[in-house]
Amino acid sequence: MKRNGPMITLLAGLAVAAVLLALNATAPSSPTRNRAGDADAGGVGTATLSATPPVSAPSNAAPSAAAPTAGAPAAAPATYAGSTNGGAASIAIAVHGGTAVAYLCDGNRTEAWLQGSAAAGQLNLTGARNARLTGTYDAAAANGVVVAAGREWTFTVAQVKPPSGLYRASADVRGAQVVGGWIVVNGRQVGITTVDGEPGAASSLDPATGQTTINGEPVVAKPVDGSGF
Repeated sequence: MKRNGPMITLLAGLAVAAVLLALNATAPSSPTRNRAGDADAGGVGTATLSATPPVSAPSNAAPSAAAPTAGAPAAAPATYAGSTNGGAASIAIAVHGGTAVAYLCDGNRTEAWLQGSAAAGQLNLTGARNARLTGTYDAAAANGVVVAAGREWTFTVAQVKPPSGLYRASADVRGAQVVGGWIVVNGRQVGITTVDGEPGAASSLDPATGQTTINGEPVVAKPVDGSGF
């Protein structure tokens, strides 16, 4: 019995060792830590992280107003007046809403009344005997070309304020049909009076009252605002 003791002890030790080896083989292995990316080590990780960009919330703010641009239509009514390029004649254009009236005259015998559309900064007017005017306008000026009496004029004229502007008179004077037109710019007047179809230089006009005298009779001229005549 005493001789069997060491053998039993040896066999028991081997059994315990076998059990420990088996347990160690089945235990999960610990993950290897990247110390370069270990937050506890205070380092910065070497892996690149793809961040999802934040989604911007929809804005309810109104868009900012655009700065005024050249060519923007003027608020009606507006009147533009001055000399044609070269100074051979004068022209006045009155704009009201979507319509316009224009008057061209040389202060002697050549004149033309035109009317038509004024929209989105564009002018398109026509008159008797194939007269026509095309051009543009904005808050400061009007420019374009007018054809009348077999001639063509170009113009660039500034917006004017009363008493400058365009005036027209239509009346029966001593049995004669009289039509007068006046372009007034800073006190200077250019106009033609037509009596029974015969044109001539217009008499002086008082813009404050519209009073003038034709063939010895008082006549009142009215400002033209572009809505018609």
